Amino acid sequence: MSESKGRVLLAYSGGLDTSCILAWLIEQGYDVYAFMADVGQEEDFEAARKKALAVGAKKFFLEDLKREFVTELIYPALQANCIYENVYLLGTSLARPVIARGMMAVADREGCDFVSHGCTGKGNDQVRFELAFYGLKPDIKVIAPWRIPEFYNRFAGRQALLAYAAEKQIPVQQTAAKPWSTDENLFHISYEAGILEDPNTTPPADMWKLTVDPEQAPNTPQRISIEFTKGLPVKVTVPDEKKEYTDPVEIFIALNHLARKHGIGRIDIVENRFIGVKSRGCYESPGATILRAAHVDLEGLTLDRNVRALRDQFVTIELSKILYNGHWFTPEREFIVSSIPASQRTVNGVVRLKLYKGNVIIEGRYSDEGLYDEKQSSMDELGGFEPTDTTGFIQIESIRIKKWAQANIRKGQAGIEPKDVYGSRV
Repeated sequence: MSESKGRVLLAYSGGLDTSCILAWLIEQGYDVYAFMADVGQEEDFEAARKKALAVGAKKFFLEDLKREFVTELIYPALQANCIYENVYLLGTSLARPVIARGMMAVADREGCDFVSHGCTGKGNDQVRFELAFYGLKPDIKVIAPWRIPEFYNRFAGRQALLAYAAEKQIPVQQTAAKPWSTDENLFHISYEAGILEDPNTTPPADMWKLTVDPEQAPNTPQRISIEFTKGLPVKVTVPDEKKEYTDPVEIFIALNHLARKHGIGRIDIVENRFIGVKSRGCYESPGATILRAAHVDLEGLTLDRNVRALRDQFVTIELSKILYNGHWFTPEREFIVSSIPASQRTVNGVVRLKLYKGNVIIEGRYSDEGLYDEKQSSMDELGGFEPTDTTGFIQIESIRIKKWAQANIRKGQAGIEPKDVYGSRV
């Protein structure tokens, strides 16, 4: 019997690809251990364990990382209002650091020489996982089969994988090509590839797994409230169900349940991958959509204008890019995240929301922070400052505008006549 090439810890999903990769790594002479992370996906973990061991894994490891996922990844992203290209809430990206950290802990404990994954050679996840591996254990060796010619030339398509699975007696649930691929966690589910690669193909109604079609959602709206402390949700109240949730994981699960029922959180986009190609993706982020809407709204009441502007212009954009590009275990992430608590000190209060047919509708908010002064803002009474004080404010603000207008008049470019968007006469 030939000597083993070493121990490999494989990020295992239980699907066709990683099951074939597991068998192929064994065929190549490695001792393979299978790793699964419970980050809230709906999965039969016991069936996956049995399958991995039946295929030939030496050991199977399942790590429950849901709480760490919520408190260490989702919550900072929520406080920073993270969003990619103004629409994607980063559900896949958020899970990768916590999965990678779980893998590295097991790899270190079990004395593994290598780690491996089933990410394709065109996607973002290969970058996210491998940069995380190196950020946690710089000397780890990574086996990426979909970038090894011997592997991808042998398994040029799904039919080749199915034939290999049959040869190795690997049980598979499907024998026909999947119309799309998915990745699920507590935060969201993603759909891509297959028929979705045509950006003009409407996703079939039965593709969406987490949320009901908004048109089929209840005709009666449901009202809830979310209490925040320092920008983090600490209590969700559902009056018509007479329920309250305060545990971080339970809060997220409860909001997912509510949003799913009301068809909240679907998007269909074409995005720019980090490696430089565009891809079409469909996502369901039910509870996260509610939380973000509530948090953004409460900041309008409680967060200083200049702090909010600086956070929006820098922290939100940069942390979103860091997450999307897989740069979590980096000095820039440490720097960016360290600024978040200071921006959230005053974000305390309650937001009342209505959930209705795919919509999150803000119905009110209140806070004791005092940045909003009802009397000062009122049109019905004096308060805070004299209206005549504004005259000086306008005069100071107008100085540069008047100078600009005078210069235009001297040049014969007075702004009274209509112009097109480039400033030319029309």
